[in-house]
Amino acid sequence: MQEVKIVIAGPRGNMGSEAVKLVDRTGHFTLTAVIDSKQTGQTVADIEGLPSLDAPVYTDLDKCLSEVECDVLIDLTTPEYGKKHMEIAFNHGVRPVVGTTGFSNDDVEELSRVAEQKELGAIIAPNFAIGAVLMMKFASMAAKYFDDVEIIEQHHDRKLDAPSGTAVKTAKMISEVRDAKKQGHEDEREDLEGARGADYEGMRIHSVRLPGLVAHQEVLFGGEGQTLKIRHDSMNRASFMPGVQLAVETVLKIDQLVYGLENIME
Repeated sequence: MQEVKIVIAGPRGNMGSEAVKLVDRTGHFTLTAVIDSKQTGQTVADIEGLPSLDAPVYTDLDKCLSEVECDVLIDLTTPEYGKKHMEIAFNHGVRPVVGTTGFSNDDVEELSRVAEQKELGAIIAPNFAIGAVLMMKFASMAAKYFDDVEIIEQHHDRKLDAPSGTAVKTAKMISEVRDAKKQGHEDEREDLEGARGADYEGMRIHSVRLPGLVAHQEVLFGGEGQTLKIRHDSMNRASFMPGVQLAVETVLKIDQLVYGLENIME
């Protein structure tokens, strides 16, 4: 297979460290550099817990992409840096694969225009777990038959955004097949503000943040005399790596921005 030269932003994070290991063990992937906000050494081998690789460590992505060869940028940082890194990648003719959530609709539209102008593929994935993507697809299917639905997402307590990108993406997919509907009793009240969760077109989204969790989501549907629960659990970050590999291999074949892994899965 064709060699893919990769730069990873965020190598010390839980997802980033798994991505470094993915690239290291994948025969046609080559890690050419990493971007770390706190440069912890001259090469990846200097960063504790990562494979002993001689790829250089940079703090500045623009400088990095000016000095090393790169086909794909894997960005697993934060919403603050994700958009900036995508813009820099486009300017260098590099295709970004981004697992950072927190992009607004305006951000996605703006980045889509740039990708189209540059004729470069890009992928933003709120969730790289194949099972989570299937959970969203199944929820969208069920929403054609159940229009009362609530979403409960649970994540580790270091997660910055709420609700999660996966929960928002799930709600958007459901809204494509479901008319907006106010759920619950018409005189319902919250005796404690926020008790009913966020409101997305009448759907309620509840966010849980606790140590010990990784990434979990349950979509609950209710109908006359029955309920349906669709749930996905990621027990560790390795569960996201098959999706990252799929995104990297796919982004080289497209010339536009794709939002959501479900749009590249057959």
